[in-house]
Amino acid sequence: MNAPDQAPRTPGSVLAVHVDDVPTTEIGPGILLRELPGPAPFTFWVVDFAPGSRWPGVDVHETVGEGYFVAEGEVIEGDLRHGPGTYVLLEQGSSHRPRSETGARVFGYNHPAG
Repeated sequence: MNAPDQAPRTPGSVLAVHVDDVPTTEIGPGILLRELPGPAPFTFWVVDFAPGSRWPGVDVHETVGEGYFVAEGEVIEGDLRHGPGTYVLLEQGSSHRPRSETGARVFGYNHPAG
């Protein structure tokens, strides 16, 4: 994926984007997704959780794994609370339904199985 208004990347190029300038997609009430540029086959993203928001359904990782870093706020996964500086890894076959009482910003990626 190329960042908005950016030329295609070439070998040796450098690309910098300001995360807040990347267009958003609403995943559910109070949850915004920003897709970031990065090398295939990985996908990179930022998710912002508004206070009191919950992922709209169970996120199942049948064919990919996922990792994310909590940059701000707190993400709750079941009985576990992940605050700033926490890295969470979800392997292929895992599922979760994150939520946040305080609001949060997480930086993450999805990777193919294997």
